Amino acid sequence: MERRLQLQPRLQLLADMTPAGCRLADIGTDHGYLPVWLLQRERIQSAIAADIGAEPLAHARRTAEEYGVEGISFRLCDGLANISPEETDTVIIAGMGGETIIGILEAAPWTRDGTHTLILQPQTKGDLLRRWLCESGYRFLEEKLVRDKEQLYVVFRVTGGEVSALSEADALTGILLRNDPLYGEYLSQHLAKLERARDGLAVSSLADKEARIAHLENLIEEIERRKGEWEHGNGT
Repeated sequence: MERRLQLQPRLQLLADMTPAGCRLADIGTDHGYLPVWLLQRERIQSAIAADIGAEPLAHARRTAEEYGVEGISFRLCDGLANISPEETDTVIIAGMGGETIIGILEAAPWTRDGTHTLILQPQTKGDLLRRWLCESGYRFLEEKLVRDKEQLYVVFRVTGGEVSALSEADALTGILLRNDPLYGEYLSQHLAKLERARDGLAVSSLADKEARIAHLENLIEEIERRKGEWEHGNGT
């Protein structure tokens, strides 16, 4: 009997958001679980598994062999450096910091040509990545949250679009998350971080601390308002 690879919730969400029949490029593939799972179930047409490290790429090859999956193109490269636009229509970049993801996309401007779907899962600096995407000509199609091992993760699905501005509150808390069942918890996490930052400023000796505190208070108030609306809409 064929062995079936099972995914943890974070990777499962990425798999669920991957368009059926696509030509996938999985950047930072690590153990290659995602392309192997998708090909094993014939969800995608083809897969490139890319990683900057030789050891993770070797792990990915072993995963493919272990589960009897053939046809993956393994690439040792930095980001999308050795991948041409014609080889893929869907790019997944997951498990990296927001700044690293920005660097990869800056080096591959073809990703915003409107013919490619990007599925992005930042480990950190999600607000920075949201703002950069909007200001750099990407359009948000979907945002989703998932809990995996007591940690909340956010995933973006974007494509090329028009340059747009983004408020600080939207950059922090998302554009398309308001119907997500985990949104309230996501807002609470951001509120806790902002409140810690405000309290830290209060005991600092910075010359402009009052202005900074006022700015944080306004942001906290806006996010509390959003949380109240979400709770009202969800009967909590």
